Amino acid sequence: MGDTPVLRLVEITKRFPHVVANDRVSLELLPGEIHALLGENGAGKSTLVKIAYGFYQADSGEIYVHGKKVDISSPRDARRLGIGLVFQGFTLIPALTVAENVALFLAELPWVVRPRDLHRALREASRRYGLELDPATPVWQLSVGEQQRVELLKLLLANARILIFDEPTKVLVPHEVENLFRVFQGLREDGYSLIFITHKLREALTCADRITVMRQGRVVGTVRPGETSEEALLHMMFGERLGEVVRAAGREPGEPILELRGVCTKPVGTAPGLADVDLVVRAGEIVGVAGVSGNGQRELGDAILGLLRITRGKKLFLGEDATRWPPRRLIQKGVAFVPEDPLAMAVVPWFSVLENLGLLDPRRFSRLGGLGLDWAGVRAHLQAGFARLGLNPLPEQARAATLSGGNLQRLVLVRELSRPYHLVVGLYPTRGLDVRSANAVRQALLAAREEGKGVLLISEDLNELFSLSDRIVVMLRGRLVGEFRPEAANLTEVGRCMTGAGVGHA
Repeated sequence: MGDTPVLRLVEITKRFPHVVANDRVSLELLPGEIHALLGENGAGKSTLVKIAYGFYQADSGEIYVHGKKVDISSPRDARRLGIGLVFQGFTLIPALTVAENVALFLAELPWVVRPRDLHRALREASRRYGLELDPATPVWQLSVGEQQRVELLKLLLANARILIFDEPTKVLVPHEVENLFRVFQGLREDGYSLIFITHKLREALTCADRITVMRQGRVVGTVRPGETSEEALLHMMFGERLGEVVRAAGREPGEPILELRGVCTKPVGTAPGLADVDLVVRAGEIVGVAGVSGNGQRELGDAILGLLRITRGKKLFLGEDATRWPPRRLIQKGVAFVPEDPLAMAVVPWFSVLENLGLLDPRRFSRLGGLGLDWAGVRAHLQAGFARLGLNPLPEQARAATLSGGNLQRLVLVRELSRPYHLVVGLYPTRGLDVRSANAVRQALLAAREEGKGVLLISEDLNELFSLSDRIVVMLRGRLVGEFRPEAANLTEVGRCMTGAGVGHA
């Protein structure tokens, strides 16, 4: 690697209403380097890379590309300078093919494009970096990991040499993560320079040449993997010792809270429908749901909450037939729900943190016959909720749309677990959270179990499922194909069942 940085951010400061996201942040990316950007939720990582891409403009500071000071006022400016960013949320049109999505991104293409030439270029890039995509495939037929490859191909064909990835492994299953890092190494060998944001310490230590750690909007330090350790990185991220997740001894679960009896739903797009699902979640137990992404986990959560119509079978909640209950009634009866996509399903983006919490129970905080809200009461409830879960509070007046994915998850968790409930349905509740926040959420789920609540935990992290669950069920193509007791099974057995290679057992 050369000494002159291909990208240099100097004293970058960015303020949003009620929060300083970046406070005089400096970062250097060297030629042919993989640089990991590590930090807790809300540390300012995503804001920083969005400034480098022109999505945001800094309030102060300077940007240099290949040693030359530049002004990046839009993503178009960044792309012209050879900078590309793969966002957490992909920007693809499902109805179009891979090639058509790439063509829309390439502004320099002529008005009349020869599909044959574009397909050839895509196939060559796919083969070179092991991306394995057919240019003629419609995007709606692709897995999340394959869609991420399309986003990368867009940048490669646009001649971007500085590639930035905002939490690229957040939505990937383990084998897809391994494939992605192999792609990273291939790009590095061809002289590309990469920045990737992650919360996962092992990813940074395994894949990166250097690691920069941010905390509360500032850079704490930059280290090389061989000169540090997980414990040292955690100390840099949080400045304190992390508490351990403490699990009390199991006890006999109580009466059923949720029962699914032969539940079926219709397929939605490429997602499988549920097929004859029998499931019971009892008081005082955590039931974990394992499965490779896209095998019906989301549909299971939607069917429980009433977002997806049950075509056959029954759903019982606290002994009552809830098969046709709308979501509002289930929530009022005591279902706390943490969705897979909080911004799309759980918050009003243009509302503040405080206003979104006020949606928890408008009647509870209503004043003047519904013409006003007791904002002091909402504020006290918000503060108590964060304190109870052991999470850092969020700026009350910040709009939900300006929060990082992890902070959105915090907001939803605090809101859902701060009201009376009997059952928690969590779809990947720790996804995108830093280590401390993830531990706090796990402890909150265990506390709910100890209080006699039922917990249905849907997760792609097998270690998490084994450490929290009393029982683990496995989903494959919309069916429950196995059930395991964590103390009597291992990761390999569950993994084989997830891929259809083995038959689960109690």
